[in-house]
Amino acid sequence: MSLGDNTRIGNHTTICKGTSIGSDCTIYHSCSIGEAPQDLKYNGEPTKTKIGNHVNIREFVTINRGTIAHGTTEIGNDVLLMAYVHIAHDCIVGNNVIFANLVTLGGHVEIGDWASLGGGVLVHQFTRIGIHAFIGGGYRVVQDVPPYILAQGEPIQFAGINRVGLRRRGYNTDDRQMIKSIYRQYFRSSMTRSEALVQINKDYDSNPLAKTITDFIAGTSRGII
Repeated sequence: MSLGDNTRIGNHTTICKGTSIGSDCTIYHSCSIGEAPQDLKYNGEPTKTKIGNHVNIREFVTINRGTIAHGTTEIGNDVLLMAYVHIAHDCIVGNNVIFANLVTLGGHVEIGDWASLGGGVLVHQFTRIGIHAFIGGGYRVVQDVPPYILAQGEPIQFAGINRVGLRRRGYNTDDRQMIKSIYRQYFRSSMTRSEALVQINKDYDSNPLAKTITDFIAGTSRGII
């Protein structure tokens, strides 16, 4: 186990072997960090938990270490995990991510930078959530959520772009309008999704924001919401 400078650990918190925690982190009371995964295939192999810098972990959070499949559960920098969050084995959580109370991730979930999940969100194993995505509280996520969007509903669905978050992070009006146009074409046009993806690639061939979206969609294994 290793702890960075100026990292503080609250009362009744357990930090297990194979865990590394960066600098300037605060872990509040009664957390469990790096304990064995809740995976019946796990056979005691040495695996790791890695937590970055400037991470705030509130009360009763549980983070399980990886399995042989990936080897490490990873939490990025500048992350806020509110009370009772659970992060299962082999998850990869990016930078500047916010999880409200009671967010629960199954194993092998990937969360992009700047994503924000509302209270009580449940994320199915092997699901991906794209950068700058915002998911409303209390919903189940069983398929991939693309970058830059707002997702809500039961079943969860596209509900527009994350306009407020994107504006706060410096995406200008033209960027936001382009992202909105891409998703209107993908989710709400008369084309099939496969046809829409081909057309988006043609229309925005050299644009890095569009490529972020199309690469994410093309890389799905569970399907897109």
